[in-house]
Amino acid sequence: MFSMKRCPWCGDDPIYVRYHDEEWGSPVHDERTHFEFLLLETQQAGLSWRTVLYKREAYRRAFANFDPKTVAYFSNEDVERLLENPGLIRNRRKLEAAIKNANAFLNIQENYGSFDSWIWHFTDNAPIVNHWNDVSQIPVSTTLSDTISDELRGKGFAFVGSVTIYAHLQAIGIVNDHLVDCFRHAELSSHA
Repeated sequence: MFSMKRCPWCGDDPIYVRYHDEEWGSPVHDERTHFEFLLLETQQAGLSWRTVLYKREAYRRAFANFDPKTVAYFSNEDVERLLENPGLIRNRRKLEAAIKNANAFLNIQENYGSFDSWIWHFTDNAPIVNHWNDVSQIPVSTTLSDTISDELRGKGFAFVGSVTIYAHLQAIGIVNDHLVDCFRHAELSSHA
């Protein structure tokens, strides 16, 4: 039986494989999906992405299906409620950052028309397609992620360091870092 070649980082964990095969590196243009990935990425800082994927549905419920307009109005009482939720990463600073980031996200939408148009303008609306043969070649940050991280911090975002932002750019398809022998590399490159 033929099995598709994948990036080795996803292993054989069904949730991780599904994320790799269907989401990671696919260009995102939906505002709510942008906010979802940004929120999850900032919650992941310092932890494994697998941890966040397993908590994703709890985050979806706790954060109003990733609606930034609702999250922006979360109060201190909401933060206390979130801290009691065993399905979340119960870090006060990260949970408060999600609310702060929702407000900053809405400001970008207001000032630039959409978060999508703002984030994609850094690459002239085209994905960067890399050609890595081994995961050891993939950087953890780049000049692009440095620039976007600085811009986001300047716009009031928190937990958006360059490493976090590079992972975010990979997730939302601005950067295609699938290995060249992974079936997704060719699949996504054909859309670039």
